[in-house]
Amino acid sequence: MNKADLIGTIVKTGGYDTKTEATKAYDAVVEALSGRLSKGNAKDRVIRLPELGTFKMKTRKARIGRNPQTGKTIKIAAKKVVSFKAGKSLSDSL
Repeated sequence: MNKADLIGTIVKTGGYDTKTEATKAYDAVVEALSGRLSKGNAKDRVIRLPELGTFKMKTRKARIGRNPQTGKTIKIAAKKVVSFKAGKSLSDSL
């Protein structure tokens, strides 16, 4: 499923009249999730959606890696990543 498929599903099941309205709703959800995960303290970097799961922002430490083409060791910088753990309802439906 891609963005267009999801918006089409939102139009059908969400009671929206047009794809434009559904796109605005989709964009608002994405913006709200991104904004919350990028906040300053660790407590605000967790989003719990009981039927879906938990999104959590984590920091991955810097580490030494290997370039697979040359075999040379390289330094991989620390970075922020988002993790997702499926909720019970989602897990049970699979």
